Amino acid sequence: MPTESLQTHCLFVLRFRRESRCRWRPMRREREALSNPVILPRMNIAVDTVAILRRARSVLSTEAAAIAAVESRLAANGDALVAAVQAILSATGPGRVVVTGIGKSGHVGRKIAATLASTGTPAFFVHPAEASHGDMGMIAAVDVVIALSNSGEVAEVNALLSPIKRVGAKIIAITGNEQSTLATEADITLDAGVREEACPLGLAPTASTAAAMALGDALAMALLEARGFTAEDFARSHPGGSLGRKLLTHVRDVMRTGSAVPTVTPDATLAQALFEITGKGMGMTAVVNADGTLAGMFTDGDLRRCLPKVTDFNAAPVADFMTRTPVTIAPSEMAVEAVSLLETQRKTQLLVVDVNGQLVGALHMHDLLRAKVV
Repeated sequence: MPTESLQTHCLFVLRFRRESRCRWRPMRREREALSNPVILPRMNIAVDTVAILRRARSVLSTEAAAIAAVESRLAANGDALVAAVQAILSATGPGRVVVTGIGKSGHVGRKIAATLASTGTPAFFVHPAEASHGDMGMIAAVDVVIALSNSGEVAEVNALLSPIKRVGAKIIAITGNEQSTLATEADITLDAGVREEACPLGLAPTASTAAAMALGDALAMALLEARGFTAEDFARSHPGGSLGRKLLTHVRDVMRTGSAVPTVTPDATLAQALFEITGKGMGMTAVVNADGTLAGMFTDGDLRRCLPKVTDFNAAPVADFMTRTPVTIAPSEMAVEAVSLLETQRKTQLLVVDVNGQLVGALHMHDLLRAKVV
């Protein structure tokens, strides 16, 4: 290779290496920064307990006043809320409540939808931005849409008003501005306006979201009462919770049956009864007639009481020492009733009998504990 060409080649290689080092040096620095993060010293901020409590009380006072103002407006003129309840009730059947909102109003809307759904009004939340890109297909003519916006001028929410009207669904607005686009375009407007926010900057939605949520709760509870919604209905919406277990579990669901129930006949001896008590681990045995009807119950308490009186356990009949009118319960009763009965009577076991007096099962407090009814 000529000397001139060799020099040119060497200069090119050197320049390439220098540029490569410059190009990759920032990335290397980023990797080093990630592997060796800089830990900033903790800031020593003096805590003014008086100021903290003053601000907290001010926030609660402001939000309470905002909710009270909504209540007073309803007391003066509640026609809009009544109309909203009627509109939602008329959509019963295939119709559902669709709640929409964005930002903090969206979070409030999700809570309102959840409250409605758990209290007998089928409801779900749709994000307005997603609705503009396909989720409008979730809204039908038989539905009622609750749209939330404090200002009533949020572009994403107002963009849905015309499409919703074309579908044929009714619109209920919850807004703090009755002169807004949302309020004037809606079929029904619920006034959630507040005089001021609880935020010291007057910016963060605080009192306005509290008022909107309270108004949503008022609507949901009015619907609950109008539907005749019961505690049992509520439990069906919460089958996995403790309330669902308490209100949906019957005695027949947790009682012991068949060979698991300790039983002897009236002519059995105390020794046979004791053997049955020990074998079945319920602290008692049922005494059952030949036709299956209940004759009585012999418990470990009865056993202790008869000890001074009995000399031969193999000869003494259990019928002479049994409790002839034991506490019983029907299999159709709620399990919580069994708990109440056991606590009232200060017992740990119950016999389960049907309407004909036939023994069909037995229940121990431990069975209720395992079923998490207690």
